[in-house]
Amino acid sequence: MVVTSHASIKSHDGVSTLADRWPLLGQRRPLVVYLCAIVALDLAAIVLLSSSTAFQWRDIFTFIALMGCGAVCIEASRRLGMPAGVSRDLLSAWWLPVALLLPPVYALFAPIVLQILLQLRVRATVVYRRVFSSAAIGLAGCTASFVFHHLVDDPWALSRGSALPILYAVAAAVLFSLLNIALIAIAAHTADPESPWKEVLWDRESMRLDIVELCLGVTVSISCGVNLGLLLLALPPVVLLQRSLLHAQLQAAARTDAKTGLLNAAAWQREADTEIVRARRTGDTLALLIVDIDHFKRVNDAHGHLVGDQVLVGVAATLRGQLREYDVVGRFGGEEFVVLLPGADIDEARRVAERLRVRVGHMTIPVDETLVRVTISVGVALMSVHGDDLIDLLAAADLALYRAKELGRDRVCIPVVQPPPRPIADDTSP
Repeated sequence: MVVTSHASIKSHDGVSTLADRWPLLGQRRPLVVYLCAIVALDLAAIVLLSSSTAFQWRDIFTFIALMGCGAVCIEASRRLGMPAGVSRDLLSAWWLPVALLLPPVYALFAPIVLQILLQLRVRATVVYRRVFSSAAIGLAGCTASFVFHHLVDDPWALSRGSALPILYAVAAAVLFSLLNIALIAIAAHTADPESPWKEVLWDRESMRLDIVELCLGVTVSISCGVNLGLLLLALPPVVLLQRSLLHAQLQAAARTDAKTGLLNAAAWQREADTEIVRARRTGDTLALLIVDIDHFKRVNDAHGHLVGDQVLVGVAATLRGQLREYDVVGRFGGEEFVVLLPGADIDEARRVAERLRVRVGHMTIPVDETLVRVTISVGVALMSVHGDDLIDLLAAADLALYRAKELGRDRVCIPVVQPPPRPIADDTSP
C-alpha cells in the first residue's frame, strides 16, 4: 500500500510513503526523531543479519524470482500511474513469501528493491518517505520471518500442505500486517497529534484489502514452495488484481479534491443531483449548506499558503468528522465547502450548521510560536422551501451566506421565505 496524502491516512501494508501527511517535516521534531530511529534500527538489523546469515544459492534464486515478479507488477501497472492520496497495491504478495520462506535478512532487502523501482519507474517522491517506508516494511517483515522460522523448523514445509505450517504462516502474515500498521500509524499520529487514532488505523475497506493481501501472500508462498516455476502461474492474476485495484483508485481520485480529500465540485454536484432526485421522488426533506472560511485571505497573507492549506485540511476534517456517513460534503472551490443533508428539516439543518461553526471555531493550527484560528459563515437552504432543484438551493444558500457576512461573519443564516401573495378580492361581484 502506498500512502501519499493527508486525508485519512490508512496505511497498513505494502509501500507506505506518508507523503503530504508531513508538509512541514522540519517543524515536527518528534516525527524526525521517530523516522530516524526506525531507519537506524532497520540499518542495524541489515548489518547484523547480513554478517550472521549463510547465503545459499537456492535462497538467492528464490529472492530474485520473487523480486522479479514484483518488478513485473510494477511495470504492468506503471502506465496507469499512482493515485494521490491513500493508495493500495498488492506488492505484499511478493515480499510476504520472502519473509516466510527465506532467512529474515531477505525480508529487510525486499522492500528496498521494490521501493527503488517505484521511485524510478512510477513516481518520484521525497526520498526520506521511501526510506522510511522501506524500513517500516522491512522491520515488520523481518519480525514476522523470525517468528515463523522459530515455529516451523523447515519453512519449505509449506509446500507439503500440512495444516500447522499453513496456520503459522497465516499468523506470521497477520503479525506482519499489524506491525506495519503500528509503525505507520505512530508516524502519522506524530505528524498530526490532534488527529484521532481511528483516522490512522483500519476502516472496513482497508481491512478487506489487508485480508486479500494476506491470502495472496500465503498462497504465493505455498506455490513457490511447491515449485519456483509456479510463480509464472501466480503472476498473471496478481497483476490483473493490482491493475484493477489501481484503476478503481484512480477513478476515485478523479472525484476527490487532492488538497482536502473531500469530493471535488463536479463529483459533489453529481452526488447532490442524485440525492435531490431521490428526495423529490420520496417526498423526504433535504437541506443544503454553503460554508465559507472567514477572512481566509488574511491567513494566506500573514502565514503563507502552506499554513492556508493546513487550515483547509483542518476545516475539511472537522466538517467530515461532524457529519453523518451518508451526508454529501465537498469542496466547492477556494475556501468554500458545500454540504448536502438528506432527510434534514430546517431545524436540524440549523443545528448541524451551528455545530460545524462552533467546532471550526475551536480548531487550532500550530504555526511557529502561535496558534491560527479561523471562523466560518454558513448559508442554509431547504428543499421545497427555498428551491426544488440544485441551482435554486445553491442560489438561496449563497444569498444566506452573503447575508451572514454582511452581519459580521461567524454566524449561520437562512433565507427569508416571502409569504405567497394574497388573492385580490373581486369587488365587481354582486
